[in-house]
Amino acid sequence: MPVISSNKPYRIGRSRTGLGLFATKPIKKGARIIRYFGPLLDSRKREHDEIENKYLFELNGRWTIDGSARKNIARYINHSCRPNAESDVRPRERKIYIRAIKDIEPGDEINYDYGTDYFKIFLKPIGCKCDSCERKRRKARAEVRAERGQTKVQAKARAGRKANEADAGAVTAKKKANGKSVRSKSVSNKSVSSKAASGKAVKGKAVNSKAANGMLTHQRSSSARPRQEMAG
Repeated sequence: MPVISSNKPYRIGRSRTGLGLFATKPIKKGARIIRYFGPLLDSRKREHDEIENKYLFELNGRWTIDGSARKNIARYINHSCRPNAESDVRPRERKIYIRAIKDIEPGDEINYDYGTDYFKIFLKPIGCKCDSCERKRRKARAEVRAERGQTKVQAKARAGRKANEADAGAVTAKKKANGKSVRSKSVSNKSVSSKAASGKAVKGKAVNSKAANGMLTHQRSSSARPRQEMAG
């Protein structure tokens, strides 16, 4: 790892994506932080045009800086979709500087936007791991968890309502069954009472008939006696 002078406002440290560059002193907005440097490549030369790595920084259509050398401390600055620095490209001077676009506090990681082409080729396929994108992913995961939790709560509530409805239905069915049983007993009691009443009526008729027959017999015997007397 390259040695950095203590006078510099930055240091190399561990980041989410590996190594990164971190502020060791307050850096004011607009301040030039570090120069991005390395061999100058000419795209008109075939051997230069065939060089490929992640640290190529294009100045213009012809000139590109190869910043892959480890002594280029600026190569450790990571990409961010919401950076606190930016690249200051100066094609005529064939130089590139990284400068702050907001106040940077000690301990903050220094980052800048690598640009659309780099993002599409190197970052999008694996997913950007900058703080901004990581916050978005955490928020999305939290929303998914909250939605799942809400779905579970709703499902539990529906299950509770169904259980209550089932219990209410069972109670209603039991009441109906009890009501039918009571009505059946009432009908049975009425039937027994009717039979008893019919029995009494039949017995009464039988008694009255016997009484009537007795009277008739008595009348017959009374009328027979005078006939016997007259015959004597």
